[in-house]
Amino acid sequence: MTAQVTVGLDGSEESLAAVGWAATEAVLREVPLRLVHVEEWPNTPEVPLPYARTMAERAEGLLRDEADRARNDHPGLEVLTVRARGRATEELTAAANEADLTVLGSRGLGGVRGFIVGSVSLAVIGSARQPVVLVRPDHDRVPPEGGIVVGIDIHHPCEALLAFSFNEAARRGLPLRFLHSWTLPASYGYAAIVDPGIGEELGDHLLGGLYDLLEPWRKRYAGVEAEATSVVGSPAYRLVEAAQTAELVIVGRRSRRGPLGPHLGHVAHSVIHHSPAPVAVVPLK
Repeated sequence: MTAQVTVGLDGSEESLAAVGWAATEAVLREVPLRLVHVEEWPNTPEVPLPYARTMAERAEGLLRDEADRARNDHPGLEVLTVRARGRATEELTAAANEADLTVLGSRGLGGVRGFIVGSVSLAVIGSARQPVVLVRPDHDRVPPEGGIVVGIDIHHPCEALLAFSFNEAARRGLPLRFLHSWTLPASYGYAAIVDPGIGEELGDHLLGGLYDLLEPWRKRYAGVEAEATSVVGSPAYRLVEAAQTAELVIVGRRSRRGPLGPHLGHVAHSVIHHSPAPVAVVPLK
């Protein structure tokens, strides 16, 4: 792994927004920015030479222009450029595994453009061993004031999620809001209707557990404001709701393999597709 921020670049509006976000992140981390352009070649090798040259020239021009823009916006930032050929999923995942952080452009609901096409972006996020951030253009978005929102499950190990969240908040000087969503177990049944206090008691217990989990991190990052909230409802819905005013949303991803390979849980999947804010997906054990 190399100390750098990598960003996938294909010339789409989404990938250009990702470059801007990644450049700022690289400055905050004091590491180089690495622009990666993947040329997704056809299965057959008979590519006309003029067409191949045109593709190469466009790729070189795109990388050069975006590297210059990043350097102009952030004087002193080291910018590296890479042209890769092959399957987009494999090349982007390999690049993500070599970097501290990878940033990809996203359209959100309805798919994404360029080489980051639906299953490709999800495959990279589902396979990468390092955190990946999805960014989309924010033309019409009201400037957010909600800091960083973190979806957390206190019932599973989440050290990597906590470390990433507090480090990011410290770099950006933003407050953290940890959100744990829950629902009453079905076994409570009619008792929860007759006595609403049962639900309140369980909620207070979960909130106490969340505070205990955060306490050592609060001491370690004394300058970071960290708020904990335990709410009733669907985790996916609650996170998307909180994302409307957030500057960044952070969720964890556990290693899961299905018949077609690695995949995301429904919470991360929903947040990625519906959050207007950039979404960081952190691999967990």
